[in-house]
Amino acid sequence: MYARLLRNLGANARCFATEASPKVRPISKILISNRGEIACRVIRTARKLGVRTVAVFSDPDEKSMHTQLADEAYRVGEAASSASYLRGERILDIAKRSGAQAIHPGYGFLSESVEFAELCQREGIIFMGPPSSAIRDMGIKSTSKAIMAAAGVPIINGYHGDDQSDECLQREADIIGFPLMIKAVRGGGGKGMRIAEKPDDFLTALNSARTESEKSFGDSSVLLERYVRSPRHVEVQVFADQYGDAVYLWERDCSVQRRHQKIIEEAPAPGLSEDLRRELGEAAVRAAKAVGYVGAGTVEFILDKEDLSFHFMEMNTRLQVEHPITEMITGTDLVEWQIRIAAGEPLPLKQSEITRRGHAFEARIYAENPRGGFLPGAGPLRYLSTPQPSNNVRVETGVREGDEVSVHYDPMIAKLVVWGENRTQALNSLVARLGEYHISGLDTNINFLIDLASHPEFQLANVHTGFIDEQFDTLFPPIVISPQQVSQAALALVLNELQAAFRNGNKDFDPFAATPNARLNYSLVRRYHLKANEKVYSVAVKFDGEDIQIQVDNGDWQVAKVERVQDESRLKIRANINSNITTYNASIDGTSVSLFLESGKVDFEVGQPKFLSAQGDQLGAVGSRIVAPMPGILEKVLVKPGDQVKKGENLAVLIAMKMEHILKAPKDATIKSIGGAEGDNVAKGAAVITFVDEEVEK
Repeated sequence: MYARLLRNLGANARCFATEASPKVRPISKILISNRGEIACRVIRTARKLGVRTVAVFSDPDEKSMHTQLADEAYRVGEAASSASYLRGERILDIAKRSGAQAIHPGYGFLSESVEFAELCQREGIIFMGPPSSAIRDMGIKSTSKAIMAAAGVPIINGYHGDDQSDECLQREADIIGFPLMIKAVRGGGGKGMRIAEKPDDFLTALNSARTESEKSFGDSSVLLERYVRSPRHVEVQVFADQYGDAVYLWERDCSVQRRHQKIIEEAPAPGLSEDLRRELGEAAVRAAKAVGYVGAGTVEFILDKEDLSFHFMEMNTRLQVEHPITEMITGTDLVEWQIRIAAGEPLPLKQSEITRRGHAFEARIYAENPRGGFLPGAGPLRYLSTPQPSNNVRVETGVREGDEVSVHYDPMIAKLVVWGENRTQALNSLVARLGEYHISGLDTNINFLIDLASHPEFQLANVHTGFIDEQFDTLFPPIVISPQQVSQAALALVLNELQAAFRNGNKDFDPFAATPNARLNYSLVRRYHLKANEKVYSVAVKFDGEDIQIQVDNGDWQVAKVERVQDESRLKIRANINSNITTYNASIDGTSVSLFLESGKVDFEVGQPKFLSAQGDQLGAVGSRIVAPMPGILEKVLVKPGDQVKKGENLAVLIAMKMEHILKAPKDATIKSIGGAEGDNVAKGAAVITFVDEEVEK
């Protein structure tokens, strides 16, 4: 296979060079075949250029932000991606009916679909991405490895062959050695990727990778590579026009990941010499030119953190999620570049004209539970307050307060992007702005991002792909709830009740003014039961005529002098509790109160002393039943009532956000019942498997 590819490469390159000069086609209307923050991002730049935009939406996205921002919006189908955002022919029909000359695919969905790019070309619609041949060559990892080797781009050894039988793959795996990386030959984003630590793990990991790859990309083929432990993940942003010119816009470091997916990125990559930066950039440009690339692309490399040698990993033939940090350090608008190049214009800048300044970080804010294995979540954004955008701070999002994070799509809520004169300044800004990002209604990773960005080793730029595992204990220390935090939560509840009592009366009335009548209509003592981190706190609150006093678990009474309260559908409180002056935000929603402190968010449940809950691990094992650790779709049920199973045996497969999660038996047991059928939607905490020795709790 390699020999055939290498023979054809020279002829293909000559063909690219001798094609007729492209015709400039002005673009006045773009259809965006995507959703969420990337759709909103494209709309903003298009509007700046005077280009009209067309949005498409699935049923749950009908009133979403991107449909409101676009000039026009059309329904494309039902909730599932396969019935909406992956319907290429339907999207193309909307483009033609709306008069759009071009389609911007964003990232994900159809952005790396060879078939969709070819369909656009046949129908005379500009696909704002590379030629379908480049997507095909770079989308199949085995093909791309051969092309890169011929172009002089370093590659890592492995098996990239056509024989996909279990026997062949097992044999090749034994030759390469363990630990071993199994990768889907198509796509990216960590999907269809598994690590086999030892030979006994191989077939289980292989089948799991195949299943996920088939689900995500419609192809179960995989390749095998030597697994390099704890490398750095460094990628280069490239751009090419239709005239054969290509440039690089420096590199990004995306090493810190969970589930093989990026979580925080920075540009430029720290600790590299100028010579190494240039070598990476030039290798990336060779890679782009080798496949006749046009538009925005990212060439990803594995960088040995010891000797700084690098090897080609893959090329993403689209705009990357993390492109804003490149824009921040180069002063460019890469979406504008995409639009101009798609219209047939040459590259806006030559390589010698592309400069970089300062340092930038991007933190991806997800609906997920980091302490629960980073399992994705879903639910309403009941309260949402973001940092104030500025020239040095960007909030890239596609949601507003009250919107729903859907189980059907990626759980990313937003990207927080910051810039500073140097890495230290940018990192300090990132930590501060994360502390200003307030969300309640669902779990997020904001607290984790604050801890990660504040970690001493991250501050020193000692980053690699195994960073989270290596620093797990320090990134996830035991949660400690202080009496001060309990008092702050109780004070927020009291103030919320007082504000509500007077909100419908005299709006100029100050409940904290020295007016006796302000206290007469309010109970002198309030009692609350607050639960946090599996512990229930008993709290009493009373007034002494001047101050509020708070008692936690029958301890000493603490004096709270409230200096200021702002009520703008939320509380911003400045109070002196036992001579400790603090300012904090609080969100109260029915049975919960969320405190937003400098160190992050602290959630309390509000209710009676009796709280019914079950302890469970991240795989969903609760006593003698298996519960769904996150909302999702029950993809496979591998057992039936009456089956006897062994500890660790696979029982069911849950799909959430296109990721496969295997539910395993926590012990030897006999199956009593199954809590759903294949294809059913299941809620977080719902019983999926029950064993014979315990009834499902009602």
